[in-house]
Amino acid sequence: MFNKSLGIIILCLTISSFSSAMAQEAPRSPIMIGAEVFIEPGQSADEIELWFKRLQENGMELCRIRLFEDYMKDSNGNWDFRLFDQAFSAAEKYGIKIFGSLFPYTPGNSIGGFKFPLDSQHEKKIKIYIEKTVRHFKNSPALYGWVLMNEPGTGGHLPRTDYSRNKLSEWKAQQSSNSYRSKGYRLLKNFEEQKFLLQHNTAYLAWIAKEVEQHDNSHHIHVNNHQIFENVAEYDFPAWRKFLHSLGASAHPSWHFGFFKRPQYTVAISANCNLIRSGAGQLPFLVTELQGGNNTYSGKNPFCPSYEETLQWLWTSIATGAKGIIFWCLNARSIGEEAGEWALLDFQHKASNRMQAASEVVNCLTKNNAVFSRAEALESNINILYNRESLWVEKEVQYGEGEDYEGRQPGGVIKSALAYYEMLCENGIVPNFKEFNEFDWSKNSYQGVSIILAHQIVLPSWQWENIRNFVKKGGKLFVEGLSGFYDENMLSLFNTGFPLEDVFGGSIREVVCLPGNFPLMLQEPLAAHLWKAYIQPKGAEILAKDAEGCIAAINQFGQGKCLWIPSLIGLGARRSGESKELSRLLLDYIEPQVPIRFRKYEKGLFMQTMQNGNSFLSVVINKSKKKCNLHIEAPGLKPKIIFPNRDRKIYGKKISIRPEETLVLEWN
Repeated sequence: MFNKSLGIIILCLTISSFSSAMAQEAPRSPIMIGAEVFIEPGQSADEIELWFKRLQENGMELCRIRLFEDYMKDSNGNWDFRLFDQAFSAAEKYGIKIFGSLFPYTPGNSIGGFKFPLDSQHEKKIKIYIEKTVRHFKNSPALYGWVLMNEPGTGGHLPRTDYSRNKLSEWKAQQSSNSYRSKGYRLLKNFEEQKFLLQHNTAYLAWIAKEVEQHDNSHHIHVNNHQIFENVAEYDFPAWRKFLHSLGASAHPSWHFGFFKRPQYTVAISANCNLIRSGAGQLPFLVTELQGGNNTYSGKNPFCPSYEETLQWLWTSIATGAKGIIFWCLNARSIGEEAGEWALLDFQHKASNRMQAASEVVNCLTKNNAVFSRAEALESNINILYNRESLWVEKEVQYGEGEDYEGRQPGGVIKSALAYYEMLCENGIVPNFKEFNEFDWSKNSYQGVSIILAHQIVLPSWQWENIRNFVKKGGKLFVEGLSGFYDENMLSLFNTGFPLEDVFGGSIREVVCLPGNFPLMLQEPLAAHLWKAYIQPKGAEILAKDAEGCIAAINQFGQGKCLWIPSLIGLGARRSGESKELSRLLLDYIEPQVPIRFRKYEKGLFMQTMQNGNSFLSVVINKSKKKCNLHIEAPGLKPKIIFPNRDRKIYGKKISIRPEETLVLEWN
């Protein structure tokens, strides 16, 4: 069995060398940039070779190839690997390493592929495909590793197939009853299919990994997730760490960022990467697919990334800690869905301005390898937590009203969390973004640590004591929206005895629906959305009230505190575009502990920081429509600009940055 820690070390080495002597250099890992080379019948050997030459010319050392079963068989159904052999030979010639994406036969050769077998016979065919493909390519010097499946995840829908029905029956037979039964109330919703789908995804990926390792136990194993903000509820990332060597993300704004407008795509990339980084744990993570070109007829939001956006997305991925970024695609597919779209190269096989942008980033990384190879994403003391149970319940209760009811439509839960993520980024602070089970609840002290629960409408019973201990041991809890409205079985907690009354400092007396946005009057008015909730205090200090009662409270519990505002103020700020007052309230309470940040809230600006020993690297991006003169707080540190490579002046810690510009600063 391939040792997982060795797999991590391998990913962290220079792509062209796998010698054991370099294993000690794992923390000094270069960041790999590459692109998908799309191989299909009809291409000539000269074309295929030219594409790998283009990768080399632009400093790229990594690619991904979808190994379509349908393209590996002749007209009689016999295995014929010659088309892909040409690609592997060209990759070897130009020093390019290949991630081979397993792609068993899919009707119509769909780009997306299928997510589960149809039945036991289909599973056997997949097993044969894996054996034939892995055995054929495993000895190629160009092979870097295997991608188990392209973009697992069904959008929360359990397939109605024999395979999935049989697996569900087996899973049900193994389940034991939970000791917690929602306080004796009759269970009407237990989200059985959602719980199974979570396990079903994990089990099928583990099965593929096992099949691969039967034939090749010396190469890297990877998988990439897609549409993270909608699909995250069916991913159990900690369980995946047992059979993966790295975790990846597909980040296509045109397909995956429906909760964002185009000026927000950069912060969406950041949030996407942070969700994957948290899921990966100690494993490396990659952006396995990043939109490389125009989506003419495909995608939900058709557009072509600009030169500036390509720079922004690359540097954002790097600053969040990605060890590799692979564009989709280098060359355009020629027939079928997405034909003639998405490419970094134009139809004459020449570099687009997006390819030129990528090449500039590669050059900067190469020139400053000693700095970037040791740098890691800077961890803040702020944690935005979400849980999949909230997403399950939210999906269960949808009725599709208009924009005045956005908070209760699909995405209300995750958009609320994203509102705080974006707001903190506009202060130059990037929080951690974690699922409840990815947070470390086992520490003896949480002094200086903060958790934000933004409209997490379910607080599962098994997390109540974790939350209680977090605050009791010195943590600061910031709670907003209808967090804790339900337990995991959709029991209303506020009218059946709120289990965290001692921690929150009371319970909810009533929730009033106010469609659209409205002002919530604290010391300064905050934009709120849809619901105004009133607290029945029990030991808490009242921070704000109106004629109907308490609307905000703070409670001391043990060594920590809980600030509770049970109205949708995050989503209200996001909808209105007015986050300054909420930002001030939040930061005064949680007291961020970061070495570098903006002096004040900067709407439309964004900074992420990496740490390299006693020095730091900051990526600063201006998504506003005006030139800005930034004041950056960085006690004891002096900055210099290392990207772009042109003469720029820094006056003290005051930095001028133009609209759409990206600057990379080194602090010493």
